[in-house]
Amino acid sequence: MLVVIPGPAVLFAISRALPYGRRAALTTVVGGAVGSLTAATAVAVGIGAVVQTSATIYTAIKLAGAAYLIYLGVQAIRHRRGLRQAFEAQAAPIGGGRTLMQGFIVGVTNPKTVVFFAAILPQFVDPSAGHATVQMLVLGAVFAAIALAMDSVWGFAAGAVRSWFASSARRLDLVGGAAGLTMVGLGVGLAVSGRKD
Repeated sequence: MLVVIPGPAVLFAISRALPYGRRAALTTVVGGAVGSLTAATAVAVGIGAVVQTSATIYTAIKLAGAAYLIYLGVQAIRHRRGLRQAFEAQAAPIGGGRTLMQGFIVGVTNPKTVVFFAAILPQFVDPSAGHATVQMLVLGAVFAAIALAMDSVWGFAAGAVRSWFASSARRLDLVGGAAGLTMVGLGVGLAVSGRKD
């Protein structure tokens, strides 16, 4: 259920799908899933416990992720009129590697994901079976796979309405600006969110 509810990764994928299409959205989703898997791996080897208990580290990761989202949002707003030329030229305005890395950074710098892995996944580990680290990695991989599937659905849906936006230059400019504002909003929301402890 936690994966189905749209969060920062879904909103970021949608903000990529509307201006750049399904391929960019799916690449972003893959990057986010790899970021989540990386976070799960960090938790499995013990970093999650440090993040969960250290307000300083939690805040540093949170602010890094927030700053990156705000930076991407400002760039999208600044270059929103470039979408029109991209559609007219039918050229991809951003590369796949860059989109993958952006999704990865958004996924791995989300401290809520790390704390979720640190707080929830250990409850499903059976210490008597041994190999607790491997069990954590498998559970993290399952989470990342489910997130990949669900976030892809959101990306496809946003990509499907993209052609309607593309039929008007004004709509394209609005999409570029809205995508940027969404990312800035996500960044600000992440920056001001606090710990529950």
